[in-house]
Amino acid sequence: MEYRKLQGTDLTVSAVGFGVWTVGTTWWGVKDEEMGKGLLRRAFDLGVTFFDNADTYASGRAEELQREALGGVRDQIVIGTKFGYDIYNHPDRPGQQERPHDWTPAYLRKALEGSLKRLGTDYIDYYQLHNPRMDAVLNDDLWAELDRAKSEGLIRAYGTALGPALNERQIEEGVASVRDRRAPTQIIYNLLEQMLGEAILPAGEAAGVGVMARVPHASGLLEGYMTLDTEFEPGDHRNWRMTTNARRKAWMEDGLKKVEQLQAQFVEGRGRTVGQLAIQFALRSPVMASVLPNIYSAQNLEEYAATFDAAPLTDAEFGAIQALYRENFGLTHDLRGEVVAGGAK
Repeated sequence: MEYRKLQGTDLTVSAVGFGVWTVGTTWWGVKDEEMGKGLLRRAFDLGVTFFDNADTYASGRAEELQREALGGVRDQIVIGTKFGYDIYNHPDRPGQQERPHDWTPAYLRKALEGSLKRLGTDYIDYYQLHNPRMDAVLNDDLWAELDRAKSEGLIRAYGTALGPALNERQIEEGVASVRDRRAPTQIIYNLLEQMLGEAILPAGEAAGVGVMARVPHASGLLEGYMTLDTEFEPGDHRNWRMTTNARRKAWMEDGLKKVEQLQAQFVEGRGRTVGQLAIQFALRSPVMASVLPNIYSAQNLEEYAATFDAAPLTDAEFGAIQALYRENFGLTHDLRGEVVAGGAK
């Protein structure tokens, strides 16, 4: 495993992190809590130290599950969690719709107290605004309260996690986070969906503020298993993000044509899997601290944790990949970032 500093903070995190939403919710098909806890423990054994959670995942149950799995190694891990959605006055909504946000200082304190209790800890390493819009990024009272919580030792660092699904408005939100608030941000970023990274990564580099990436495998396309016949389990967020079968088919056909080119040019005979290539690409920027692949099986956990044992991505390969991306892989239509990236996270 490789470890990197989250620039703008005192935190050092594993370059491959674990997004607990895959095992703490049903949004990716994992429903067995014991299996989920086993994956969290195995990830720690493999060197993963950064675990990213949120109070809204299963209305707090995901935080409890993490405590049950990793409470005994609290001093050896970096806990990230998120706040902002009002989970106390608004129950889960159908179709993974967003709850209302509450960005008042009073709600921040209530949310923080709840997360500390569920996680079984007296401090959170990295506390994030969950899918904020610009009103929250510009809310001086909110950020002042975060500073107070930090000075009290309740949190070590804070930042933003942009979402829910890929959207151009997140460019402004992310740039303002790293440039104006000097706060790290989490974005959707991968080989096939680079829109946010193209603007936010340079802003982070200029400010000396870190970035994290989720969905580095483009909602499964870059995991290497998906075919045109792949069906998602009931409840899987990718079903909600595809409004029609025709839209899903178009997204999959477009993505798989691109993955076929990546496999042929950068995977076959190169000493890496396409899943490892995706992680290597996402980590390319010097301000990218950690990527959060969707981990829902022992097989993909072992594969992603072994990324740093695979053949490294060369400068020439990176340049060739970027040339393909700029040309949309030679395809005449462009569905980049249009369908499912990120889900309702």
